[in-house]
Amino acid sequence: MLWVKALHIISVVCWFAVLFYLPRLFVYHAMTDNPAIKEQFKIMERRLYRGIGIPSMVATLVFGIWATSYNWSYYMHSGWFHIKMTLVVTLVIYHHMCGALLKQFARDECTKSHVFFRWFNEYPTLVLVACVLLVVLKQPG
Repeated sequence: MLWVKALHIISVVCWFAVLFYLPRLFVYHAMTDNPAIKEQFKIMERRLYRGIGIPSMVATLVFGIWATSYNWSYYMHSGWFHIKMTLVVTLVIYHHMCGALLKQFARDECTKSHVFFRWFNEYPTLVLVACVLLVVLKQPG
């Protein structure tokens, strides 16, 4: 059980690294007009998303479900857990939104401004804070 929890936490850390950094790359990508730099951002974004983002998201979900399975009835009757799972679903949606934006950038079709991406970049931070508080405080019970 402790190994599963540890692997879950490691996966979460890796996934959040991507969720924090990829939108920051989008900020800089949206700000540049230099074609060579745009091509470099496309490579960085694609490798980050596919090489680290997707595997760490999948690992987070697999190890999280596995850890939950050890005490399923407790989690299914805990209000904080349902809120946390709702937030996790929104993170998966956010992750896929990043993938869609990455594809727009790859086709040079993204019209969103760097200001949009600066705000877009804040969502994972809010979710991280909320999830940590829910897990540690286990409120609402």
